[in-house]
Parts: sequence; C-alpha cells; structure tokens
Amino acid sequence: MPADVSKPPFRSVASADLVHWILGLLAVLGIFFLCIWVIGKFSRMAAAGAERMRVIGGLSLGMREKVILLQVGRKQLVLGVTPGRIQTLHVLEGDDCLAGEDAAKSSVKGVFAQKLMQAIKSRPDA
Repeated sequence: MPADVSKPPFRSVASADLVHWILGLLAVLGIFFLCIWVIGKFSRMAAAGAERMRVIGGLSLGMREKVILLQVGRKQLVLGVTPGRIQTLHVLEGDDCLAGEDAAKSSVKGVFAQKLMQAIKSRPDA
C-alpha cells in the first residue's frame, strides 16, 4: 500500500510578494536605462573627436589592399592598408595637400585617383 504523501499547502501570492517583484523589476529597468544613458554620453564624446579626422578618398589596389587619403587636422596622410598592417606612405602638409577645406568637403575621389596614378607612372621602377 502506498503511503499517503502529504502535499504542501497551496500558498497564494501575497501582496507583499507582488510589491517585491515590481520593485525588483523597476530596479533592473533603472540599471538598464542608466547603462544606455552612459553609453550614449561616451559615444557623443568619441564622435566629437572624429570630426578632426576623416577619409577623403581611397583606391583599391587589389582584393585586400587599398590606398587611403586621410585628412587629420591640416595634414593629409596617404596610407597603405592591408589586412595585417596600416602604413603611412606619405604625409602632405600646407601647399602639398591635394584639396583645400572647401574641396575636401566635396567629392575629391577623382582628384586623388588621378594624383595617385601620376605618382605611380612617374616612379622609375614602374
């Protein structure tokens, strides 16, 4: 004969339990929104620094290689970019810059490509 297994008495949800659940949920949501606010603050700070640096143009040299013209303040850097390395090829300053402030805001990809092709053709080992 099986023994009588006593079942624990059914416990109803008390209002105190409901209050604890709601307070816990509000605490988790508060921490979540605080984290989102902090991330938003830091991303705005990073974006302010990004205004000083921008990519003006680029040229693909193959499947994985590129040459990029980067404007940093009043200097322009010609960078060689490969999957494992980024190397400064040339630094342009002052009158050597390929585009002024007004022209840099517009599209200068064609000018950059032309200057790069002229430089490649003028090399003695090319």
